[in-house]
Amino acid sequence: MAPPAPHDPDDRANKPIHHARHMRIICTGAGASGLLLAYKIQRSFRNYTLIIYDKNSDVAGTWVENRYPGCACDVPSHSYTYSFWPHRYDDATGSGPSRVYAGSNEIKGYFKGFAEAWGLGKYVRLRRRVEGARWDGERSVWVVQVRDLERGKVEEDECEVLVDATGFLNEWEWPRIEGLERFRGRLIHTADWPEDWDYRGKDVALIGNGSSAIQVLPAIQPHVKSLTTFIRSPTWIAPPIGSSGQREYTEEEKHVFKTQPGALLRHRKEIEDGMNKYFVVFQKNSAEQTASRAALTTSMRTALSTRPDLAAALIPDWSVGCRRFTPGPGYLESLCAPNVTAVLPSPPPNTGDVTAITPSGTGVITAAGTTHPGPFDALICATGFNTSFRPRFPIVNGATGRDLRSEWAPPNDARGYLATAAAGFPNYVTIFGPASPTGNGPVLGALEAQADYVCALLDRFQTEPVASFAPKAAAVDDFNDWLDAFMGRMVWSDDCRSWYKKHSASGRVTGLWPGSMLHFVEALREVRWDDWEVEYRGNRFAWLGNGFSRTEVDPEADLSYYVREVDEGGWASREMRRKALTRRKKGVEETKAKL
Repeated sequence: MAPPAPHDPDDRANKPIHHARHMRIICTGAGASGLLLAYKIQRSFRNYTLIIYDKNSDVAGTWVENRYPGCACDVPSHSYTYSFWPHRYDDATGSGPSRVYAGSNEIKGYFKGFAEAWGLGKYVRLRRRVEGARWDGERSVWVVQVRDLERGKVEEDECEVLVDATGFLNEWEWPRIEGLERFRGRLIHTADWPEDWDYRGKDVALIGNGSSAIQVLPAIQPHVKSLTTFIRSPTWIAPPIGSSGQREYTEEEKHVFKTQPGALLRHRKEIEDGMNKYFVVFQKNSAEQTASRAALTTSMRTALSTRPDLAAALIPDWSVGCRRFTPGPGYLESLCAPNVTAVLPSPPPNTGDVTAITPSGTGVITAAGTTHPGPFDALICATGFNTSFRPRFPIVNGATGRDLRSEWAPPNDARGYLATAAAGFPNYVTIFGPASPTGNGPVLGALEAQADYVCALLDRFQTEPVASFAPKAAAVDDFNDWLDAFMGRMVWSDDCRSWYKKHSASGRVTGLWPGSMLHFVEALREVRWDDWEVEYRGNRFAWLGNGFSRTEVDPEADLSYYVREVDEGGWASREMRRKALTRRKKGVEETKAKL
């Protein structure tokens, strides 16, 4: 056996074709994305090291942090699962959700149970926060700085591939309010809710009317003495998505899900089918958009029938879906409660926009100059997250000096490639980066497609003499040009303040994919390698190896596997592959006949 040659540093010349060298991967974040990627890697790869760093004390990502009263999924529980791992009403494997819209604790339990079932904890390092990463071009590795939050010590780790799975709902922000620090009551952000705080009998101020405010207000309203809610802009309050509304699942339903084969699958598919038909609503001037707008206007006016002033102020003049809408069971009704005062939006200067704390530290002042003296026992800021997609830590290409965190800082926008990578940053991939389908349909189905795409990148990296891979700048530019042009057709580009546009009213849409969720799945089904710059370690054809196939050295392989009586091979065209994959299941032979 010859020694490794300079043009063959992995010694592939002495190994069969597609030798899988060892690869080391670091992933940031042990939420839905990081856990799914760990599962996919564990299922499909061998000869790897995977480390997942997470700043929290447990797995489940944003569901560890979001625990405010009323916190729940804003899509039906049985849609918010991995496609292959449903909620289970089985004492041996876990308990399914108690309600149509699962609470945050149940969602956290789902992801924690998934990690335990598949033994993913061995990859996870909790209470570790990644604080920086630098690409060493000479060695083709990322040098990663990790802070141990228990000991306060920063250590270095290295990897060949860095996966950023921190997500876009994990860096909450205080609102920009002058004198916020002098507020004398309890200052609370919904993403950092103090579980020891008793709000019963308190005078409370609430800022915001986004997803978290819509959930927390009806949860605490019956228990507080008074609640003053400051609303900066109108918003569509949606009826329940894809099902009959928020309610408890009956014991009979749970029994059916548990004991009748196919019952839970049919329920899940019914929900997903409904959600996947909704994309057309987001197209400007579509009949479905017009119908949705009329239906929501009617439902909101009905809920606010005793308060026409609220209806007039809260029903938007922009399209349904321009801003992410959340099912709001009980929200509009709670606004009408006698212990609730709604400070409504107005033309500038906005009476509902809190801009300062009073000199006394007990009340607030709005942009219109109106003082609400309180005194408030607590100020709850339901003001969301930093959704700019800017990395949470410096990501520096040591060869060029470029820092992605700086390049995507204001006033610049995040400009990625297919929600997955950035030009000029080798071996760095993102899960749900800029232009992800965050509001285009069922989220976790899209997440699976992206995890499969990342695994395709890893597969080529491991089985060929690849040193680095990064999308070409021209490909990134072309994709973003297409993205921007496409958004002109969609209601997301209407004049409304939205986190899809970094909380601006007229900015660039960076928080959504240019198509439906199913469109995203099909777009990422293959890697377009002509869009990528690939650098090799030695001879690019070293993957050919010693002339033997891996089949020949596999003692369990059938050496004549290609000999068959009928053609059951895969389809050669994209369209036939899609049809075979998505055809409604009516039996294999019937499906083949129709194809």
